[in-house]
Amino acid sequence: MTIVHSALKPYLKLRLRRIQHTIDHPFTTQRTLLKKLIGKAAKTVWGQRYDYKSINDPQIYSDRVPVADYETLKPFIKRMMSGEPDVLWPGVTHRFAKSSGTSNDKSKYIPLTRRSLIDNHLKGGKDTISLWLKDNPSSQFFGGKTMLMGGSLERFPKNPNTIIGDVSAHLIKNTPWWISPFKSPDQHTALLADWREKVERMARQAIGEKITSIAGVPSWTLVLLKKILELTGANHILEVMPKLQLYLHGGVSFAPYREQFAALLPNPRFSYHEVYNASEGYFASGHKDLLLFLNHGIYYEFIPMDEFDSESPKTCTLEDVELGKNYAMIISTSSGLWRYNLGDTVEFRELNPFKIRITGRTQHHINAFGEELMVANADIALAKACHATQSSIVDYTAAPLHMGTKDAGRHEWFIEFEKQPADLEIFTHQLDQALKTINSDYEAKRSKDLVLKKPLVKSLTKGTFHGWLKSKKKYGGQNKVPRLSNSRQYLDELTAWSSKN
Repeated sequence: MTIVHSALKPYLKLRLRRIQHTIDHPFTTQRTLLKKLIGKAAKTVWGQRYDYKSINDPQIYSDRVPVADYETLKPFIKRMMSGEPDVLWPGVTHRFAKSSGTSNDKSKYIPLTRRSLIDNHLKGGKDTISLWLKDNPSSQFFGGKTMLMGGSLERFPKNPNTIIGDVSAHLIKNTPWWISPFKSPDQHTALLADWREKVERMARQAIGEKITSIAGVPSWTLVLLKKILELTGANHILEVMPKLQLYLHGGVSFAPYREQFAALLPNPRFSYHEVYNASEGYFASGHKDLLLFLNHGIYYEFIPMDEFDSESPKTCTLEDVELGKNYAMIISTSSGLWRYNLGDTVEFRELNPFKIRITGRTQHHINAFGEELMVANADIALAKACHATQSSIVDYTAAPLHMGTKDAGRHEWFIEFEKQPADLEIFTHQLDQALKTINSDYEAKRSKDLVLKKPLVKSLTKGTFHGWLKSKKKYGGQNKVPRLSNSRQYLDELTAWSSKN
């Protein structure tokens, strides 16, 4: 154990005690937090609209305040970005996380108040490390640096006092000074807007530093690691970074990337830890099932997915959730997102403490034929197909392909392979079989090809997804390829882009 780790031991123990307190008292913690959030926002434009001063109970709150999406809050967020105070949260908000979203071509701007940065995003990171160190007490984590894959920042043209950019960039910019010696690369490099230059400079810096952990989205982290191998000629990353022991990943499912990381980091004891964070908040972390953070500036509600499309879906709190059920997550936060539909779906794996798994998106699934294919299903099936055919992927998207009135439909998959399968037909068969095993609705619809035919898989040229995203000005670590959709919009866009390039 390093001297720094020993010095921080009392601090880490304090964090763990606070986390344990919320685990022991989850409902009181959440009720108290909601009361504080409502009290803080009572005099804001939004708080006065819904008379927050008279709300003293979670039920009154859910009855009075409607569930909102980004379009609902967008007019209020615009006012905040122009510099107007006390709109969704007290005071003037200067920082906004720019998010492409996954179902809308236009960027979303999520408020990042000082309170949300401290109580949520930064606190979530500290508690994630505290929990990981608890399980890995002999770690040399503080004996080196964490390599961070972040985005960039810019001033909002209509109000130069407003700063917009990836949430990762805001965090890098606002990280406490005492953490700086433990970060790589330097702040200037970390915030570069040109991703090619950023990756090159990050790789060159990392080669000369003692890196003990990496944090970032899997797809972009792979680009960085491969650049390091290219520059050094090493066979794998541990030859360059022998002290590397932890990868903190999030943003997308890790399943399709696991084998590629295993090849680059050939140590069976290497630690992978998932974080559930987004522009809207830092929600949970864990090795497999993710511990939900209950006192990090976010009040949670949930809508059962079997009621989600009804006219008046009922929300429930943590007190009413059930194991194994799929829920849409609704959040109220210290950044002024009130009963906000995050767009993610989760499943509870434990209720004491509350642990979840991310299962997909409320809008990102395929249910054109009653198959209810979720992103979680697709990720697992792809991982199985890759393993069976000794292949690996960069990214993918899929949508239904409707045939004529006398013929069954099917799913069409656009996949960019890192390592091509020797036989695409065998890969397609393995994908199909895995989906049947994982999803009973899919299996039923595939019976005798009556409703669904075998999937159609198209292999894309390397670089297609990055090029397409760049053409849409979504080139960067916080931008994601939409995985599943009931619409063929993304497949059609990719086809059109590929034909021109």
